[in-house]
Amino acid sequence: MFQVGQLVVYGSTGVCTIREIRENPSDKRCYYVLKPLYQSCTISAPADSSKIFIRPILTRQEANALIDKLPAVSAEPCQNRSIQQLTEHYKAALESHDCMAVAELAKSIYVKKQNAALQNRKLGSVDERFMKRAEELLFGELAAALDIPPESVPGYIEARLKSEA
Repeated sequence: MFQVGQLVVYGSTGVCTIREIRENPSDKRCYYVLKPLYQSCTISAPADSSKIFIRPILTRQEANALIDKLPAVSAEPCQNRSIQQLTEHYKAALESHDCMAVAELAKSIYVKKQNAALQNRKLGSVDERFMKRAEELLFGELAAALDIPPESVPGYIEARLKSEA
């Protein structure tokens, strides 16, 4: 069970703070009251539910280790012509809730975007949407783990990778 004040990744919402843990008198179940860090809403979720994914955020050390591995992350773009299959492929990566899989997704779509630009073409809307979402989830968790604003994450990554080189 998580603790009040703990930061967690909750489903596709991203990083949330556990504001409260309370029992619902009508069903006698414990509920987490979650406040997303980057959205203005509150979520109430059963503590014993296995339907929605929830896990602690990365530690600072895990976040830095992930960043250090980014240059070796596979960036093979998915070239599926079917929008439905492309969407399912991208959704599977996001729904894995695995930071490395999300980083691979963002990096592969970025490579796809660079290739499109070389051909004077634009990236497709499905690719754009999933790249934006992957970056939001990844940068949101890294920002929380590193205690920096999400907009500072790209610069932090770049500086860290330059210092490692």
